Amino acid sequence: MTVQRKGMKSEFGTDLAAALKVLRAGGVILYPTDTIWGLGCDATNAKAVRKIYEIKHRAENKSLIILVNSVAMLERYIENPPGVAIEMAELSEKPLTVVYDRGRNLAEGVASFDGSVGVRICAEPFCDALIETLRKPLVSTSANISGGSSPVIYDEISEEVKAAADYVCLWRQDDRSRATPSPVIRISGNGIVKILRR
Repeated sequence: MTVQRKGMKSEFGTDLAAALKVLRAGGVILYPTDTIWGLGCDATNAKAVRKIYEIKHRAENKSLIILVNSVAMLERYIENPPGVAIEMAELSEKPLTVVYDRGRNLAEGVASFDGSVGVRICAEPFCDALIETLRKPLVSTSANISGGSSPVIYDEISEEVKAAADYVCLWRQDDRSRATPSPVIRISGNGIVKILRR
């Protein structure tokens, strides 16, 4: 758990403002999520999404997860989300990524080749504030070169990735608690559930 320090509230606000400035300009941030450290950008900005693929040396046929902070936002970017999927995402005690059949209003490169999109409703305070103020979903992909191990804490992120990001968030850099990547499930419009990652 992060140790509370004097001045933490103002540190949070300063970090948030700097990250938002980069996101609004189409840049990529390195930031702590509700699971592991991630690379993020405005999920509606195609140029920023391409930069994430370049940083990770990731094949473009792989999709990206997005973070939203409410069901209302999810419904703006997903076509006809099944009610059961929304209920599972809201009621899950741990972060849960749900893959929906079809996204909308997102940049090219976010959705998979079949149009499906992975979405997580994120309640982590910093992510929530970023999304709420940006008023758009954030791309969230592990802060590593494709094929490498996912960084759970800041110290596990490679110098190459740190240098490639347009802004490195200060928030929770000293947090040593070890979360894990979220489970991933796919729920189709017909209600069929498929576990993609436990």
